[in-house]
Amino acid sequence: MFSKDIGIDLGTANVLIYVKGRGVIIDEPSVVAIEKDTKKVLKVGEEARKMVGRTPGNIVAIRPLKDGVIADFDITESMLKHFIQKAGVKGFFGKPRILICAPTNITSVEQKAIREAAQKSGGGQIFLEQEPKVAAIGAGLDIFQPSGNMVVDIGGGTTDVAVLSMGDVVTASSIKVAGDKFDHAIMSYIKRKYNLLIGERTAEELKVTIGTVYKGARNESLDIRGRDLVSGLPISVSIHSEEIREALEDSINAIVTATKSVLEKTPPELSADIIDKGIILTGGGAYLHGLDLLLNEQLKVPVLVAEDPMSCVARGTGILLENLDKVAKRGILGVGRND
Repeated sequence: MFSKDIGIDLGTANVLIYVKGRGVIIDEPSVVAIEKDTKKVLKVGEEARKMVGRTPGNIVAIRPLKDGVIADFDITESMLKHFIQKAGVKGFFGKPRILICAPTNITSVEQKAIREAAQKSGGGQIFLEQEPKVAAIGAGLDIFQPSGNMVVDIGGGTTDVAVLSMGDVVTASSIKVAGDKFDHAIMSYIKRKYNLLIGERTAEELKVTIGTVYKGARNESLDIRGRDLVSGLPISVSIHSEEIREALEDSINAIVTATKSVLEKTPPELSADIIDKGIILTGGGAYLHGLDLLLNEQLKVPVLVAEDPMSCVARGTGILLENLDKVAKRGILGVGRND
């Protein structure tokens, strides 16, 4: 009857929707299949993802978010509208309040685009919050105490690194190196080494199934198929874990550098807290094999992977939604709100 409060993790790779009192009820890829000529939306989410790289000329499967921000406003609006309808949160007596997450360094124009897309998709009051802050809350950290907490949130488009205390971000960095860049790095490596063209889904399968970023941590192989660039014919090649480590080396070094940079800017008292508590990894990139070991070795600080890192942001929106009136009153919602 009445509309419900909802939290949205609007990710480059996945959209997760948390409904107050029900938990995470939507977890689908941020992919929309449309007709090229008419721009008519055909499929959204998991059904659209299955079409990536496999559609005829008149149908295109696109991802409307790039590097953590909206790249195609109309398609993002259609996608959100679909997911909000699927969640069944609209009531007869008003629109749902929406808490939506964004990277730490987005511009005011990008903030406005996210707010407008959420409103046009059926939202009422819109709250924007910084992603690493919400991820830390979802990972179970008490960021409202005068004590340092550090989170590295690796999504599909961006990696957000932040030190938090007293309910807010103390120092932070956001870089456009994350899951998508990992996949493209693997694709480029295989093209360069084997003259073999593979798609994003094959690259992701390699990353998840046999990939590692820590030398010697994994010793597995996987046979993949693709198109030979010389003959133009489909061929099969066996790829080893160590090759995936080499392919991802530059991308992972960028994340290590960003994390070091944030640690260097952190006040000494908070640094002492981080040495005690460690750094928490959240987001889909936290599943990357050996990443915690590598960061621990490079940073000399304990590194822990959050429980169910993929849903930390969505769970964090849920905790904030339960206390939305109190939190909004205290002015803790960081990026802004739209009444």
